[in-house]
Amino acid sequence: MSRIGKKPIEIPDKVEIKIESQKVIVKGPKGELFRVIPNEIKVDVKDGKVFVATQLATKKAPALWGLIRALIANMLIGVTDGFQKELEIQGIGYQASLEGSDLVLKVGFSHSVKVDCPEGIEFLVNKNIISIKGIDKGLVGQVAANIRKIRPPEPYKGKGIRYVGEIVRRKVGKKAATAE
Repeated sequence: MSRIGKKPIEIPDKVEIKIESQKVIVKGPKGELFRVIPNEIKVDVKDGKVFVATQLATKKAPALWGLIRALIANMLIGVTDGFQKELEIQGIGYQASLEGSDLVLKVGFSHSVKVDCPEGIEFLVNKNIISIKGIDKGLVGQVAANIRKIRPPEPYKGKGIRYVGEIVRRKVGKKAATAE
């Protein structure tokens, strides 16, 4: 039994949810999202709540039950409030700027790195902070991870791209040998 899967999901005001065979469509003030549900899971809408249950007794069904419930809950939050991740650039000469809707990073390479803006994502740059906003939680997190992967923080000086609030474990470098 899934503890998460058993909990019903409250549908917020101004949000419509439709279920077409194995597809859940959520419309809200910020946009529209959809997700295809596996055959093992059944989704029902009753009295302003979404109920998720297992339909087929397979090995994967209990794992999918809680997963699908969490994904639908994230869809409802996304279309009402949206999601945001913030990245911080540290290093002398490292900077980010916007070129149209795309992000241009200068992070110590011989060339600048251009990150294309996927559909449904918005970039904002404020000094050394990059904000990634969108309604799809998975897409926002993946875009943030891809940007961080361009120049991850290194352990000696801490230069690179990191999440705001991320703590990078620093290593001690070589020390000069003492003269005897």
